Formats: sequence, C-alpha cells, structure tokens
Amino acid sequence: MTQPVTLGGRPMMPPPGAPSEELLIARFRSQARRLFWCALLLIAVFGATAYFYDNLPDGFENWMLLTAAGLVLLLGVVIPFLVWLSRTYVITTRRVIAKSGLGARHRREMTHVRGYTIAVRRGILQRLWGAGTISLSNGVDAPLRLVNVPNVTLVHETLVDQIEVNQILAHRDAQSASDTGPTA
Repeated sequence: MTQPVTLGGRPMMPPPGAPSEELLIARFRSQARRLFWCALLLIAVFGATAYFYDNLPDGFENWMLLTAAGLVLLLGVVIPFLVWLSRTYVITTRRVIAKSGLGARHRREMTHVRGYTIAVRRGILQRLWGAGTISLSNGVDAPLRLVNVPNVTLVHETLVDQIEVNQILAHRDAQSASDTGPTA
C-alpha cells in the first residue's frame, strides 16, 4: 500500500473523488504607487498650514485655514487611501476573488477548474515597477481585471499553474468516476 505524497504534513494531491481543501495562495492589493501624489499633497498641506497659521491676511482666521486644510486632506488623501485599501485580490487553490467597495462590497470570482484566458498588459511605468494589469476571461462572463498587480509575472505563473492543476484534478476525478461506473 502506498502512502500519499505529503508536503508539510498535508497531501499534495487528494485521492480521486475526494474534495480538495481550498488553500490561500496569495492575498494582495494593487500597487500603492498611485498614493505617491497623496503623500506629496499631505506634505504640501501640512507645510502650507504651518506657514500660514497666525500669518493670514486680514479677513481670514485660523479656523478657516484649518477647515480648508482638513477638507483638502479628506478629499485628496484620506478618500484615495481608503479606496486603495478597499480593493483586494485573493488567489486560492480553487478560484480568484476580487473584492472592492467602501460602503457596499462588490465581489467577483473566477474558478480555476473552468479555465480562462489570461492577458497581461504592462505600461511603461508598470514595467519600471514590476507591475501590470491582468485580465481573466472565461468567454462567458465579463473579464475580471486585476489592476496594477505587483510582481505581475509571478502572479501570472501562479494562475497558469493553478489552472493546470485544477484541470488535471478534474480530469482525473472524471476518469476515476467513469472507471468505477455508476453507483447504485
């Protein structure tokens, strides 16, 4: 009797017909380089506020300066940061999940076993930073776009491997089911 091959105490491949455990491969956000301008705005607003505090022309008061600075920070720094923070991508052994939304959450999934095409687009700045945009399309649903993915080549290779493994497992399970015949 042969023992299943294990990795870290877990079987690498489940026995035919057995449900496989869904494992987390990666969880990431888009690259934070778009927050660069938010950081510059934050520094500029703090500098300007410190310079003009108690140095305002007649007719203006410090509370007006602080209110304007707070409003600029809210619209130009806090909201873009929260939007960036609210978008996450998850890759598991069964599917790809894209979550987004501040108030209402929006979630899209695409399973590996069903198969999909992978398109990678990299602009000049994305190539400089090692990022890219991945589009996953299964031909039925709207394409799932993973925007500004860090280490895009690694994520692409991982997705290709997961499609292959899931299709091999599905084919193996289908073969073992047809070999045993219908069960009564």
